[in-house]
Amino acid sequence: MKIDFEKNKVDAIIAQSPENRFYFTDFSSSFGCVILTDKEKVFITDSRYVEAAQVLSEQFRIVSMKSGEKMHELLATEFRRLGVESIGYEDSFLAVNTFKTFKDGLKDFKLKGISDYISELRSVKTEEERLRMSTAQEIAEEAFSKVRGNIKVGMSEKEVYAELIWESLRAGAEGMSFDPIVAYGENSAKPHHKPSDRRLEKNDIILIDFGVKHKGYCSDMTRTFSIGNVANELKVIYDVVLKSQEYALKHIKAGMTGHEADALAREYIKANGYGEKFGHSLGHGIGINVHEMPRVAEKSKCVLKEGMVITCEPGIYLEGLGGVRIEDMLTVTESGIINMTYFDKILEL
Repeated sequence: MKIDFEKNKVDAIIAQSPENRFYFTDFSSSFGCVILTDKEKVFITDSRYVEAAQVLSEQFRIVSMKSGEKMHELLATEFRRLGVESIGYEDSFLAVNTFKTFKDGLKDFKLKGISDYISELRSVKTEEERLRMSTAQEIAEEAFSKVRGNIKVGMSEKEVYAELIWESLRAGAEGMSFDPIVAYGENSAKPHHKPSDRRLEKNDIILIDFGVKHKGYCSDMTRTFSIGNVANELKVIYDVVLKSQEYALKHIKAGMTGHEADALAREYIKANGYGEKFGHSLGHGIGINVHEMPRVAEKSKCVLKEGMVITCEPGIYLEGLGGVRIEDMLTVTESGIINMTYFDKILEL
């Protein structure tokens, strides 16, 4: 990625959050700070990671923080060495008390919050980032295929949840994108339901929403299905959700706003009488975090750009009966989308 220091009116950018440190270095650690200038890159960490961080030494100057040293003091030393006067920092990451120490320790420098700029930078994915996410999705689909094939009447939501994690790790995932959602019957009407001891009954609708991580990047997918025959009204809303998603997938493209993309599915759902039952956004950006920019929502003014990766996940939820959500992960292009999700969308197995 190319950082525009002039646009941000700063001489340097620092990244302290784990996600942004990883984004700029492709190196994962629980502690550290990245300094970026147009001439030099610096990675500050402690003794736990110094040896491993040597893989970065061709691009970054590695600085080891000694016991008793304070980060803001070390940063000030590096800024003076680099001739830096103005610094862009993650204003959305630092807590108030941390920022006070940070600001006092760097009082000789001009500070400017640039979290929005970094989020925008991260929102457009490189070919390598998209490849990692595509591989993550392939791993997820392999795991999901095994789990779905093994679901039987009498299994609890927690049991399927555990199987999903186990099979994902066996398939090569380095971890989960988020805590998987497994919901049976009436529980599927809760969009963020936590798996319970509720056991599967014949003809229950089943909603599973999960994703895995590969080389630091996430996937995300939701499928709704049943082992048997579901109630007629659930069949109706499944058809509405599926058709609304198909319409959105056909028309989403670079240049439209998140609001315009959201409306593609939302208006179809409203026209079929279920507008009030679709209470969340159509989708979200995804990458190092499972939720990041851009927002694909009713009030989103974010403009979709080529190379962004987003989800498309319309849903309808009927309290006491059940819910339907179908989610795919997409790459946005000038002419449309490339769907990174291939798993079938069969309701009744």
